Amino acid sequence: MRLSIPVLLAAAIAAPQLRTLHAIDIAHPHSSPPPNPLEQSPLSMLRRPSPEDSDNAHVRDVSADTYGELERFAKYASAAYQYLCPRPLGNTLVRSFSNVLTHAHGFVVRDDRRREIVVAFRGSHEFADMVTDGNLVLIPLVSRGIDKNNTALVHAGFLISYNSVRAVVVHVVRDQLLAYPNYAVVITGHSLGGALASIAALSVKSNISSAAVRLFTYGQPRTGDTAYADLVEAIVGGDNVFRAVHTWDGVPTMIPESLGYHHHAREYWQFEEPANSSTIRRCEGQEDPECSHSILSTGINPAHAVYFGQVMTMDATLCL
Repeated sequence: MRLSIPVLLAAAIAAPQLRTLHAIDIAHPHSSPPPNPLEQSPLSMLRRPSPEDSDNAHVRDVSADTYGELERFAKYASAAYQYLCPRPLGNTLVRSFSNVLTHAHGFVVRDDRRREIVVAFRGSHEFADMVTDGNLVLIPLVSRGIDKNNTALVHAGFLISYNSVRAVVVHVVRDQLLAYPNYAVVITGHSLGGALASIAALSVKSNISSAAVRLFTYGQPRTGDTAYADLVEAIVGGDNVFRAVHTWDGVPTMIPESLGYHHHAREYWQFEEPANSSTIRRCEGQEDPECSHSILSTGINPAHAVYFGQVMTMDATLCL
């Protein structure tokens, strides 16, 4: 899930189409023009939701407030890609954290205006992250503070990476809540960072039961099995989970269900451009067939690099 140069990625995907068009022009100079390649892209094949898709379609609508929250925390997830981020979104940096072995990286921020403690995890950015991503075996969910009797299985790479920074994350959040007991906690991340954020939300809520925890992820890959999905919803609360997917982003479905993986709710699918509250769908259940589950995964693609208008890597302006 390495996305260091999204522009090159887009060019690589577009290049074969452009070569094909050029070859057609040479071979058949007087033939009718070929179809617009953009009209045949995965984006054009998205299934547009209609009111008939659900007996209670109004429940799937997204309010302007919810859209604003999805947009806001995407910026934190993007800021986490910075090595140095002294003022994330202009707020107080409480602590940066990282692990030299797993390369897990992120920060804890305090927003005194909104009374929030925000924990953001970086997505894939280095070779070590690709090693983490590729460790696909499902292993028992064992992490201090989480119920030892749980039956959940989770992606080994993601769990090892989170556990390498768990102590500092839980410690800093606990200290902040002791000093600011009325503050809420928001945990966020993009791609690999979204998977770590998912485990972190479960961990923080399990270790600090009084904490009001919400989870916002962007382009999160499947992170565990059905028991894991159920556990996240039971502990964090289904209405406190916002799992955003941008149009045809292939990363959320890149790890197949055939390997035993299963998404937790609640997906918020941007089904067409541009991003606004009317093009976001509040999905039902864990793998809603009317949402991103309805499209073929194309893996890492340009849609993975942008969420709610925010480029998800290397935007230094978010740290000033």
